[in-house]
Amino acid sequence: MRRRLVTVLLAGALLPVGLAGCGIPDQTEVQVDGRGPAGESGSLNGSGSQPPTRSATEDPKEFIRDYLAAAAGEREQAYDRVKQFIANEAQGRLRKKQSSEVELTVVRLLESPESRLLTNQGLWQVKVRVQQVGVLRADGTLDAPAARETEYVFQLRPADSGSQGLVITDLPNVLLLSDEALRQYYGTHTIYFWNSDQNRLVPDWRYLPNAVPVERRVTEVVRWLTGGPSEWLAPGVTKVPDGTAPINNATRSDDRWEVNLTMPAASDDRLAKLATQLAWSLPELSGQLDLKIQNQKRRTVDLRQERADHPVYPTLRAPERFCVYDGAIHPLAIASEPVGAVPVEGDANRNVVSAALSRSGDQVLAALVTRSGQQQRLLVGTGPNPVNVFNGSSHAYRSIGRPIWLRSADVRHPSGLVVADGTLYQFDGDAGMSRVAIPGQVPVSGSVTAVAASLDGHRIALIIGGALYVAPVTVDGGEVSVGAPRPLTTRLTRLTAVDWYAENQLVFAGSDGRLPAIYQTTVDGAGEYALNRDTGATVSHLAAFPGGAVGPLPSLSYMYQATAAYRNNPIGKIERAQVRDVAADAKPSDPSAPFFFY
Repeated sequence: MRRRLVTVLLAGALLPVGLAGCGIPDQTEVQVDGRGPAGESGSLNGSGSQPPTRSATEDPKEFIRDYLAAAAGEREQAYDRVKQFIANEAQGRLRKKQSSEVELTVVRLLESPESRLLTNQGLWQVKVRVQQVGVLRADGTLDAPAARETEYVFQLRPADSGSQGLVITDLPNVLLLSDEALRQYYGTHTIYFWNSDQNRLVPDWRYLPNAVPVERRVTEVVRWLTGGPSEWLAPGVTKVPDGTAPINNATRSDDRWEVNLTMPAASDDRLAKLATQLAWSLPELSGQLDLKIQNQKRRTVDLRQERADHPVYPTLRAPERFCVYDGAIHPLAIASEPVGAVPVEGDANRNVVSAALSRSGDQVLAALVTRSGQQQRLLVGTGPNPVNVFNGSSHAYRSIGRPIWLRSADVRHPSGLVVADGTLYQFDGDAGMSRVAIPGQVPVSGSVTAVAASLDGHRIALIIGGALYVAPVTVDGGEVSVGAPRPLTTRLTRLTAVDWYAENQLVFAGSDGRLPAIYQTTVDGAGEYALNRDTGATVSHLAAFPGGAVGPLPSLSYMYQATAAYRNNPIGKIERAQVRDVAADAKPSDPSAPFFFY
């Protein structure tokens, strides 16, 4: 019987776990006071499914698909599982490594494997066309791709006498894993590190084999935290103190866990910070956790209460939809969703091309891109609703993209990012703009054409030269620094727009062959799914609500402009009749540049 890899978690990526009903990232619909982001694909509570072993199949394409899943699961047995598929004479092609050194090259199959019979003795050649997705390391991180191969070739023969099926006689000298197998045999999990000011938690996305027993999963999370953040995220967050490490495995007695660590200078403040990290990094636990330092109990944490006392994000208000109509910001009325009033004083709300509105405590942050002739300028104002004092950028530009506000915890120094004439700029509350350096070796040259910020305010997505990247961000006294961008692999080319779709999910637009399309992907580029395979025209503007459902707004909502303006849930054109507060003498036009205010 032909066995197929089942992408069950694809549906999980679209589950409407709302911010108002869910404070547990990446999990199912557990109710926690509405302080967390939207739920996402996968969970630590995996099915325990085991990767395939060598079967009796004589279909070479099916055999290679199974081979591309065999390395999944607990890394200690990865080589043993894979070598079941390899002929005795070819065993030396894969040199076994220690479990801490095991790295899996994750690839995305671009099409079904292609097989060719070489001889009438049953020798087969199988070619697999792939995209390199990344390197899955022993700590559960998926780093940027290290390999460049776009095709792998295998040679197979019938199994030895007394055995059925096929074996591989020639193969690449690397442990391969398909992205389908990654979704099926691993659960995703988010752990949290403090930002540089240690006043906000920043998510870090990891993978854990479903086959790992529940009793060991807490130990793995503790090791992840003490081992440090993902390589790409490290410049934007704070590690736990050097020398912190688990002494032994975490233990459980009834509903109480015990974690024993070494931690130099284990002050009460450091332990309190670690307690909050553990509470949010172990969202499925609701009992108590005893923190021990070298066998001495130093702190007892009520995990549920810790999450309630120290929310990951400030509570968000129900988002309101707005658009630009006849050069001014107007509210949108969609079904039973709340309809807000424009928080911008009327004299400033003119000649608008696009806008970003955000809340910071009782203040409104407003950034407007305005047009005068063939030039565009950024206007910025902050203050109580409605904002009535605006400052303009000192320079005008040919083209300015959609501005974004960084939701940093420093309310005294509001900061945002915007792309102008192909360059990334920071702007402040007075519309002062300064160029932002993008460090590192960006492998795709070209202009910056889009930027988007996560809900935590310390991760951004960028489109550079038509390709997709993520990067860490630090904000110090209003000064924004961007870390080296990490490229994300995607099927789309010539990307035009991006936004954060959930805590660890991006929605982006580009070309799917000859068709303009909108896709969704995870923050590491591994979980990519099509949302709209043909938008009819190039998407020039894209805005999403990353916090999940609040009130009647559907989870994972986005709006975009592809000549006309559209929304999802379900996909439909934004009609003129849905634009509110339009003056009787307004010039008839189409709604454009839709966005959310929350």
